[in-house]
Amino acid sequence: MAAPRLFGRGSWAEASRIADILRRETVGGVLLMCAALTALIWANSKWSDVYHQLADIRVGPAALHLDLTLSTWAADGLLAIFFFVAGLEVKREFLAGDLRDPRRAALPVAAAVGGMIVPALCFVAITLNAPDGALRGWAIPTATDIAFALAVLGLINTHLPTAMRTFLLTLAVVDDLLAIIIIAVFYTATLHPGPLLLAALPLAVFGVLAQRQVRAWWMLLPLAFTTWTLVHASGVHATVAAVLLAFTVPVARPGNGDEPCLAEHFEHRWRPVSAGVAVPVFAFFAAGVTLTGGIGVALGDAVTLGIVVGLVLGKTVGITGATWLVQRFTRARLAEGLSWWDVLGLSMLGGVGFTVSLLIGELAFGVGTDREQHMKLGVLIGSVLAAGLATAVLRARNRHYRSICAEEGVDSDADGVPDVYQRQD
Repeated sequence: MAAPRLFGRGSWAEASRIADILRRETVGGVLLMCAALTALIWANSKWSDVYHQLADIRVGPAALHLDLTLSTWAADGLLAIFFFVAGLEVKREFLAGDLRDPRRAALPVAAAVGGMIVPALCFVAITLNAPDGALRGWAIPTATDIAFALAVLGLINTHLPTAMRTFLLTLAVVDDLLAIIIIAVFYTATLHPGPLLLAALPLAVFGVLAQRQVRAWWMLLPLAFTTWTLVHASGVHATVAAVLLAFTVPVARPGNGDEPCLAEHFEHRWRPVSAGVAVPVFAFFAAGVTLTGGIGVALGDAVTLGIVVGLVLGKTVGITGATWLVQRFTRARLAEGLSWWDVLGLSMLGGVGFTVSLLIGELAFGVGTDREQHMKLGVLIGSVLAAGLATAVLRARNRHYRSICAEEGVDSDADGVPDVYQRQD
């Protein structure tokens, strides 16, 4: 029996679907970077007061306790769309995609777990004796921002093989699921059981309609919003509601299988909104850190240093180390043409943490505090450093990647499926 391969090619159907997702996320990542850069420039200009006043504008019905600031609506409301799409992707990957095979799922799951544990340990080691509750931010460097990472890949124009791009996407999706669990368990300050129990009613009705393949937005959207509102009122972060809603959506195709399943339908509708609107708007309100005046103090804060070390060193060691352990215990080999330098570069790219890192940072330290500003600076510096190091490694291997990608596109028998996907590794 041939030894199993790490980063081996999956099915052509899954590769095609992932490629479509990656194209959309790459565009969203560019928009995210533009939004973050705009916020950074505006927050350090002479019009910085206008930026902060805009973020503090309150809208929404006070009777429902939803008179929230625009920045809070972006974090609690718009990011719910992001986590809904992530929840759909997790369910599809593990129930209908290539990762329903435990042997294929082991690597990205192990890498995601390793890529969360080691950065958290790095942060704790650096902030252990720091004052003022610095340890509350232990989860900040554990996140990987897939949109930002793919935007980096697009900007450096590297021909990363499909299997490695798929691995990066899957790792980030599992990372998002683990992050929402961390948010629910460790960053729920006050729990009100009443609204949380009531949220189960619209959630259940939504699930029943979804299982019956109901697609009428005028029925589903009010139920989803009611679930979100009740979870928000319970004290649990409202984005948890989005993941729960996503998990009720069926991933099996109805009837003879020609019609897309409901999860595919929702992804097609909501992924562009998530990548093109929700995440960039959140980034605009979250990335506006003021660099003038206090940057020296921020760089001297253990929180800032812990985040940078966690994202740059912790992610690299965690993802690479977990991959090595999977290889060690399964006796697997890297796919043909790949080396541990490729794993190292991809692990470094996993240190590009932005969207979820900023969200956890706001929950850990509160909006508008000095420590929140230090947290934002740490996320920005760590993400940029991780992106730069990954660029250096991956660009050095780009000529080799180009030859692999050329092979992936060859279809000698003109059946629409590249021959390399029809061969066993």
